[in-house]
Amino acid sequence: MFQFKQFTVEQELCAMKVGTDGVLLGAWAKGGQRILDAGTGTGVIAMMLAQRYPGARVTAIDIDEGAVRQAQQNVTKSPFAAQVTVLQETLQEHQGEYDAIVSNPPFFIDSLAAPDEQRNMARHTATLTYAELMQAAYRLLSDEGELSVVVPFDYRQRMEDEAIFVGFFPSRVCAVKTTERKPAKRYLLAFRKHPCPCEKEQLTIGSEDYQALTSAFYL
Repeated sequence: MFQFKQFTVEQELCAMKVGTDGVLLGAWAKGGQRILDAGTGTGVIAMMLAQRYPGARVTAIDIDEGAVRQAQQNVTKSPFAAQVTVLQETLQEHQGEYDAIVSNPPFFIDSLAAPDEQRNMARHTATLTYAELMQAAYRLLSDEGELSVVVPFDYRQRMEDEAIFVGFFPSRVCAVKTTERKPAKRYLLAFRKHPCPCEKEQLTIGSEDYQALTSAFYL
């Protein structure tokens, strides 16, 4: 169990547990009136966005039955039950239009698959390639909307290449470091459908900026 200020996250049914990546993305991503959380897992990002955008309608989708059950349970017990809808659905087949799409996507591309099928589904791109993510996001995003993702540093270029290929433009980039002296370990990336200035920033885990970003959530 993971306790946040306004909600609790149970995670025993989920392959992917609550981690820094998801919390960072939930705190950093831009929202809107209609938000889609693609690959919701425990539902943590969906609930964070519902907390940050009280007037929003959040749709949270996942292909894993256990994750969907878990997210539904977490949302039902949270203050955001009226705001968040959880569906078992693939992003590729999902229909709708959204002002914001957020995804902490599967990222292992070339590595060996794990023997645990549920964990594989959550971690490996066989169920959702970067190309499929970008194609679906471009189709589902409103004209002025923004897509936000988090990726390991060594997958950033692949994600940006697939985004540009479908017609996206980078709008925000945040390099996430574990310590000030070391290179970035993660990147928060945002994309829009029209050319725009790209805001660049960096964030170190545990810094004052990090604490300010996550202070509405962490106890």
